[in-house]
Amino acid sequence: MCSVKRVIWIILDSVGMGALPDADLFDDMGTNTIAHVAKKNGGLNLPNMIKLGLGNIDGMKEIEGISEPIGCYGRMAEVSNGKDTTIGHWEMVGIYSKERFPTYPNGFPEEITAEFIKRSNLPGILGNKVASGTEILKELGEEHIKTKKPIVYTSADSVFQIACHEEVYSTKDLYRLCEIAREILKGKHEVARVIARPFVGNEKDGYTRTANRRDFSKLPDKNNLLSKMKAEGMNVAAVGKIEDIFAGQGITTAKHTKDNMDGMDKTLEYMKELNSGLIFTNLVEFDSKWGHRNDYEGYGKGLEEFDEKLKEVLDNMEDSDILIINADHGCDPTTKGTDHTREYVPLIVYGKCLRKNVNLGTLETFADVGQTISEIFGTEKLNIGTSFLSEIAN
Repeated sequence: MCSVKRVIWIILDSVGMGALPDADLFDDMGTNTIAHVAKKNGGLNLPNMIKLGLGNIDGMKEIEGISEPIGCYGRMAEVSNGKDTTIGHWEMVGIYSKERFPTYPNGFPEEITAEFIKRSNLPGILGNKVASGTEILKELGEEHIKTKKPIVYTSADSVFQIACHEEVYSTKDLYRLCEIAREILKGKHEVARVIARPFVGNEKDGYTRTANRRDFSKLPDKNNLLSKMKAEGMNVAAVGKIEDIFAGQGITTAKHTKDNMDGMDKTLEYMKELNSGLIFTNLVEFDSKWGHRNDYEGYGKGLEEFDEKLKEVLDNMEDSDILIINADHGCDPTTKGTDHTREYVPLIVYGKCLRKNVNLGTLETFADVGQTISEIFGTEKLNIGTSFLSEIAN
């Protein structure tokens, strides 16, 4: 096998491909993000991913396979107990989450909200319930501006979200509120993420969330791929919300993004700047903009835009590069709800020096990717996952 110097790892946030066997435990039977988006849109134009093997993955529906794909491909199951961004990404790098993070279907308890109000010196809070991020702005945006009370809400995920108008609370002030909440949410209340949700606009013209979102994550176990690579002096470049998901641990350089195409542009920038190590990218719009809002048309267009931009990545790859594309969970926009869905995720692996048309079948854990990257770079083995490097290497 050629000497691999660089891995470009792109996460299509929420692009699942069918319910896992235990999906009934999550009320997600019958979900299939890719297939349902494709069917609702009358098909999808994804020539580059299809060329790499997307349609050849076992169990793939609505995306046709081809006779000689140039990549290696498979689907992955999740062994951790969850279906959210944090648990999915953590599992990819070797962290197994046995217990689900706490969720708050009835809002946060007074012991949390009272402490948050006191320590933040706030006039109070609004919301404190499960809500759509866009709908709660319509409901409470004007009152927030008048009272200066932050909007606090959650979802089916383990998140404490704080929405503030950027003319009422600067992004710096909002981030400080999130840091205080992160300090309070410990022990049995240690949620996966505290999320800053800044917005602009007015009641007449509507409110819009800005690109200044930030995630304040629970600290991950340091025994993971990113930390091991950094400890060995390797580059670990984070694009999008990767730095936030891992609370900065194991990251050597980071670029935040405003949307998927910005994420792809910054990935290409790192490909010009760094000739070794890992470039780790999350493209969040599939999840945040289309999946959670049940916008299957936007989801389909987003997939097609990604596929078109993917050609630039392929054209700029060196002979010693490996490209990995997968997802972290599902978020089927055709379901009655707006939550994440417990699904298999697609996996595509491509390199000019790798074997072509290798069907990896169904992998038991997302950590198989992390273990494979660990073997590529010669770091200490991860606690979970099985490397498939021998199957794809020439």
